[in-house]
Parts: sequence; C-alpha cells; structure tokens
Amino acid sequence: MTGSNCLAVHLNMTKAGDYDSGRSDILRRGRNTKAVPRQKKHYCLARFSILLTALALVAGTMGCGSAPDLEIRNWHDLYAIRDNLDGHCLLMNDLDSTTAGYAEFANSEANQGKGWQPIGTSDDPFTGTFEGQGYEIRDVFINRPDESPVGLFGAVDVEGVVRNVRIVNANVMGEWAVGGLVGENWGEVYNSYADGAVSGTDSVGGLVGGNAGCVSSSSSAANVTGHWDVGGLVGCSDSYGTVSNSYSVGNVTGEWAVGGLMGGNLGGIVDKSYSTGGVTGEDYVGGLTGDNQGTLSNSYSSSSVTGEWYVGGLVGDNDSSGIVSNSYASGSVTGYSFVGGLVGSNWGAVSNSFWDIDTSGVTESDGGTGKTTVEMSDIVTFSEEGWNIIAVASGQTDPAYIWNIVAGQAYPFLSWQPLS
Repeated sequence: MTGSNCLAVHLNMTKAGDYDSGRSDILRRGRNTKAVPRQKKHYCLARFSILLTALALVAGTMGCGSAPDLEIRNWHDLYAIRDNLDGHCLLMNDLDSTTAGYAEFANSEANQGKGWQPIGTSDDPFTGTFEGQGYEIRDVFINRPDESPVGLFGAVDVEGVVRNVRIVNANVMGEWAVGGLVGENWGEVYNSYADGAVSGTDSVGGLVGGNAGCVSSSSSAANVTGHWDVGGLVGCSDSYGTVSNSYSVGNVTGEWAVGGLMGGNLGGIVDKSYSTGGVTGEDYVGGLTGDNQGTLSNSYSSSSVTGEWYVGGLVGDNDSSGIVSNSYASGSVTGYSFVGGLVGSNWGAVSNSFWDIDTSGVTESDGGTGKTTVEMSDIVTFSEEGWNIIAVASGQTDPAYIWNIVAGQAYPFLSWQPLS
C-alpha cells in the first residue's frame, strides 16, 4: 500500500469517542481460549487514551499550518513544533550534539535528566506534516520510563505525516508506546529510519511503538528491549495498522509477543517486508512477528530466533484470524515447546510459504513447507506455488515483480529492497 493510499484509508477512520469500535479488536488481547503457558497482561493500543482532533485550525489562525512553512534549523526550532502541532514543517539540515539548543533540549542533562520532551501527546497529538528532506536528527536522549507515549514525536494523529527523516544514535526510554521516531502513530510514517537503543515496557519498536496508522518504505537498525509487544520496527499494530515495504536489522529482546519486525499484529497488514536481526524472548517469539492476528504476505525473515513457548522462524503464534502467505524464513530457531521452522503454533491459515530445514535446525512447523537450502535457492520452488517472482542476474533487480531471485545462488529477495 503506497503512502498516499495508506493515508486516505486512515482519514476515513472514525474519530474521537467513536473509536471504541476499533478498540474492540485490540481488547481481544489475552481473551482467547488458547492454552497460554504464562498468561500476562497485554495492553498494546488498548491503553492509548488519545483524543483525536476533529478539524484543523481554519486559515488565518496562528501556527505554521496557516503561515509559511516552519523551517527547522536547530533544536530550538524543533522544540517549537509543539506550539505548531498542525503545521507544515521542513527540516533544513542535520541536527546533532553540536547544533544550537542541544544541551537545553536533547542531551542527558536537559529537562532534569529526562532529555527530549516528545512532540505531541495522546490528548494533543501532532496533526501537521514533518518533512525531513532526508536529513538526520542525531543523538536524541529521552529518559522517561514512567511516561507514555515516548519518541521524538510522542503522538501523531490521523492527519499527521512524518516522512523522509533519519533518527541516528538515539537513546530512548519510556513506559508504553515507545519508538525511536514516533511513540503512538495514527497517521503516516513514510521513508524514515531510526537506529540506536529503544527500551520500554510494552508496545516498544525501533521506529514506532504503537501503530494504528501507516508505516511504509521505512527501516530500523535500533536495538530494542521491552517486555510485551516488542519489535525491531514496530512494537504493536492494531486492526487499522499497516506496515509495508519496510525492514528491520536490529536485535530485539523481550518477554511476550516479540518479533524481528513487529511484536504483535492485532489484525493489521504486513506486506513486502523483512527482518534480519536476532530475536530473543520467552513466549510468542517470531523472526518477523511474535503474535499474528492479521494478514502477513510477501515477507521473509532471516533472523535467528530464541524463545521458550510458541517460537517460529517467521511467526511465533498465528491466531485463528491470522493469515500468512507467500513468505519464508531461513534463520535458526530454538525453543522449548510449540517450535516451528516457519510457525510455532498455527490456528489460522498458512499458504505457499516455506522455511529452510538446513539453516533453521528444525524439521517441523505448524504450517508451511520445509525445504533444503538448495531448494530455497531454486526459482521453481516458488514459481510452482504462484509467487510473483523472476530470476535476475547478480546485482540486478526487476521491479515489475514482487520477488527477485539469483537462481541457484541465494534466497528470493524483494525487488524494492536495497542490494547488499
């Protein structure tokens, strides 16, 4: 789903107090009848108390939405966005520890040791557009373990857009809905990146913590640590959430619903995405997503996965509403019970999907088909199952197809992804 189409979907969402209908999907967390070995409290987006704004300010009122673009050249300008939450804001250059205002707003001594104060709250979210123009925001420090949501942007509303920005060497700590770029996203995050360290309790992600909007063409190399719903790119995504053409390469550590790309997918869409970083957890641990209750397609994971219960190379647990198709896993998988090369436990639908029995060290899966490494590099394995795939020469791509493969040499890769 493209950024513009993704945003259009969410602009049609029910707002304000009427959003309870959407939350019904989220509140299913922990209410299913599965035999869960160690049932824990699960929040994800159910704890979000966001009050979505109904209308933008009319023309002529104050704020950068009605004035010329707000140009961001230093930390003072960036901090001032909180006074222009409906504005169109342009990042004009890189920001780092040498840029004016860093000591006052973004280092480890700022704000009584709490560091950066996130832009936008659940009650007063960012509704404007932040255009990063490809520039970097470096060295952000946030130490707010008792606060939520937390990120460079705390909360982005349905109309809000954050795009084309790189968060580098961030150190972010919060409670729930914690992300390197956005804590709580109801809008659109496009073509953005984060690295560094991100930690929290639940709904913790390298780029976005809790997602009820769109994340596309984005990536994370952050190392992420949390308890529940912990993911390399996104912590938790609800039934309105979409993640597409995105990836994560950082390491992820948590307890429950832990995934290389996303911790928990509560009915949303994951498409054309992948993960490669190591994943370590206890229950519901997967290379791509720990707990899948939505649709996962045309994606893969080469992450090494270590857990205890419900552990899978791609998905730890695929719920009765979960759909997995045209995807594969190739990383090593280690666990105690309900362990699978592709899926640890499957209650839903898994089709046209594979795992490597040689590299995973696992010959069984609750869904999918096991193949040798040689078979996983053979285009026939995938084309016979209807994959949209074509063979290409080494170093080449064919964007007319979803999947490309250098036949006989490597696994399939997504035609949009960067070549190593």
